[in-house]
Amino acid sequence: MSFTLPDLPYAYDALAPYMSRETLEYHHDKHHLAYVNNGNNLLKGTEFEGKTLEEIVVGSFGKNAPLFNNAGQHYNHLHFWNWMKPNGGGPIPGELEKKIIEDIGSVEKFKEDFIAAGVGQFGSGWAWLALKDGKLVVLKSANGENPLVQGATPILGVDVWEHSYYIDYRNRRPDYLKAFVDHLINWDYVAELYSKAV
Repeated sequence: MSFTLPDLPYAYDALAPYMSRETLEYHHDKHHLAYVNNGNNLLKGTEFEGKTLEEIVVGSFGKNAPLFNNAGQHYNHLHFWNWMKPNGGGPIPGELEKKIIEDIGSVEKFKEDFIAAGVGQFGSGWAWLALKDGKLVVLKSANGENPLVQGATPILGVDVWEHSYYIDYRNRRPDYLKAFVDHLINWDYVAELYSKAV
């Protein structure tokens, strides 16, 4: 399958003031588009042509770094746009909330751990909530890696590459992560991915 850039599921200014139109224009229209174009060029003539995106990500990991980087980032961003919504944050759907409390301790503990994972990721990368061996865990990864290559299923991720927050927050990554958790997360989408994963 070839990669295509999806439209954002909301207007460019819909996430303000927590994420600006300018950030989304650069991040979606330039950065994500580059992963799509580079990924398509790198896919040509490889054993991964015709495979699903998940198969390409897992199969190219450790074997074809340029393809993996672009396919991984395409996968991550396809979900990232949907992991946010205007007036996000708020209550977590019942079953998912119960599972977070059961596996992590409390919703507050999840938020602290998730923000700490994003703050603690040195350089570029992502922080994740993922299902691994039937349990929800908070993970972090470098660059374009994601929990698929760690044997887990990502149900929530936040991009901590500087292009995701520098226009709006400069070097204040913790403030960006707090705004993401409190005001941007689309918990309905997270719950949908959780139900598919279980």
